[in-house]
Amino acid sequence: MKQADTNPFLYSDSNKRYHTYEYYLRHRFGGKCAKLPLDAGFTCPNIDGRCGFGGCIYCSDRGSGDFAPEASLSVTEQITRQKALFAKKWDVSRCIAYFQAHTNTYAPLEILKQKYEEALRCDGIVGMNIATRADCLPPDTVAYLAELAERTVLTVELGLQSSNDQTAERINRGHDFATFCKGFAALRARSPKIGISVHLIFGLPGESREEMLQSVRDVAALHPDQIKIHLLHVLRDTRLAELYTRGEYRPMERDAYIETVADALELLPADIVVGRLTGDGAAASLLAPLWSLRKTTVINDIDKLLYARGSYQGIRTS
Repeated sequence: MKQADTNPFLYSDSNKRYHTYEYYLRHRFGGKCAKLPLDAGFTCPNIDGRCGFGGCIYCSDRGSGDFAPEASLSVTEQITRQKALFAKKWDVSRCIAYFQAHTNTYAPLEILKQKYEEALRCDGIVGMNIATRADCLPPDTVAYLAELAERTVLTVELGLQSSNDQTAERINRGHDFATFCKGFAALRARSPKIGISVHLIFGLPGESREEMLQSVRDVAALHPDQIKIHLLHVLRDTRLAELYTRGEYRPMERDAYIETVADALELLPADIVVGRLTGDGAAASLLAPLWSLRKTTVINDIDKLLYARGSYQGIRTS
């Protein structure tokens, strides 16, 4: 008998014991969608000095947009190139425009409108994801996002990384958890159609396993539509790389990460979509942990651990 036949998890028709993004896409759009990373040329408030300089200690100069085309290209050109690239492996008849690099609501509203509306005019775009910070959601922008959510499937991705304020200071995040909650609440209050995805990072400097799981509990209490769990990567030419080189930062071990992710899934309500269980570090710039390059095997071992435990997403929430 296959694992899928005995899987107790409600939001699955496979062996996956958590609410995968692939399952969500099939039920929302009728099939998989290609998610196209874009760089709209924005910056961040903790880079330009509004709340800090240098950005978060782990960010490359692309601001998490390492897999996006150059910002010098128009949004249309970027989408065209990404579709051609993705078409080598996937169906690109349905695509999600993913404004990924840096903080994608940190600009005057008219500029935001130009970028977003251009993306929506491109063939095959069925949804839009906007990665941003909770402290960059002024009322006029939130109002426009609500209007945008009436015309497309919109997900706003909010980077939290940790609910621990001491950790936020160590990574130069530039805002505390209370500020995050304020931005989250502003989106929720303005429109129920705005999907909200929250990002967490495991393995941040100085954080214990219990502190990581407390962030999961705090996010679960907010009940976003989606969550993304990332492994902290040490990338070249970042301040985190300097700490790592000096021996002042030690990345998570593989087994510890797998166990912590399994624990996290058990704490999350079953209806929250899991956008990812580990991040991607560009191989050319990744210093550590090198085990993360075998992403598929990591995810497979999370699946195996949940099965061995007789566990699944949300089992510890009831």
